[in-house]
Amino acid sequence: MLRGISLAGLVASMAYTAFAAWKVWRRTIAEIPAGGPAPRVTVAKPLHGLEPEIEENLRSFAEQDYPDYELIFAASDASDPAVAVARPLGEVIVAPPWIGPNEKVNSLAAIAGKAKGDVLVVSDSDMRVGPEYLRAVTFPFQDARVGAVTCLYTGRPLPGVPSLLGAMHINEEFRASVLVALAMQPLDFCLGATMAVRREALESIGGFAALSGFLADDYMLGHRLRQQGWDIRLAAYDVETIVSERSMRDLFLHEIRWARTIRTVRPIGWAGSILTMLLPWTMAFLLLSRFSRTAIWISAGAAALRLLLHAASGKQRLTSVLWIPVRDLLTFVVYCCSHLGRNVQWKQARFNVSTDGQLHPDGARP
Repeated sequence: MLRGISLAGLVASMAYTAFAAWKVWRRTIAEIPAGGPAPRVTVAKPLHGLEPEIEENLRSFAEQDYPDYELIFAASDASDPAVAVARPLGEVIVAPPWIGPNEKVNSLAAIAGKAKGDVLVVSDSDMRVGPEYLRAVTFPFQDARVGAVTCLYTGRPLPGVPSLLGAMHINEEFRASVLVALAMQPLDFCLGATMAVRREALESIGGFAALSGFLADDYMLGHRLRQQGWDIRLAAYDVETIVSERSMRDLFLHEIRWARTIRTVRPIGWAGSILTMLLPWTMAFLLLSRFSRTAIWISAGAAALRLLLHAASGKQRLTSVLWIPVRDLLTFVVYCCSHLGRNVQWKQARFNVSTDGQLHPDGARP
């Protein structure tokens, strides 16, 4: 019986991996035509510390090939070193009013109060874009039903194994999971890489203040907009994030926060994601089959599919293939640990995440 279950799990994970590799391979970036409607845009950038290559990242948003936009930054502390980097590039709001435990949303609410744009484009400070970015993310707003537009992103690792493993997670696992999900259901969430939202749509859900208590503010923004009848679109543009994990511990804590966030907002989907993991099913099937010839051939097929997914992402160095087993083992460990608690570490603070996704500071029980 256990052997049959392991085989069924392995077949399911192989089918997922094949489909995911195909979706990642087929991901195309369309050329956005120049001209046409160009709504006034406010680019909102929350700041928190000196991210690696932050000056280049922020400058990429200040050098857009777009006719009408403004760039506003916000930092929760006047002593934040990112403030000095941002000042030459746009307006900076320091120490915005506290409206909830999510500091990013506090900053966004303050920016929205000063914004002149009809569309607010939110993006994290570790993202980098090309000059065509704003044209790409505003293009879908020509459809009046569209309330928000979001972007996929790719990871570019800085030197070091933790950063490499973090980028592999983004490029091979996260991107694939989003593309597979979109093949099966309409988009009902946003990604922190880009949350472009129509002002009218944002006001219909109570503004950013309505998200101030949640860990997954990007997910909740899209989810609440869908509840109000707005469409969410994925832009034909991928942004780039600089992956800079200083240690394996930092990488683990980062991925645990991601995992527990997803587990909170999509508990059934997260539980079922075990069926996307080839490594544990392959090992279980091999052991329970006592390394029979048939089991070895099936496992070889699974390994080939995993290599195909790795190749389809097209973002890794050749030597990164050697780290696939480590990456997949870490993914499985993070998945298991995500079910062992609700505490997360975000920046320098610890929180407990309640079952409805809200943050409770200092690890206090809700």
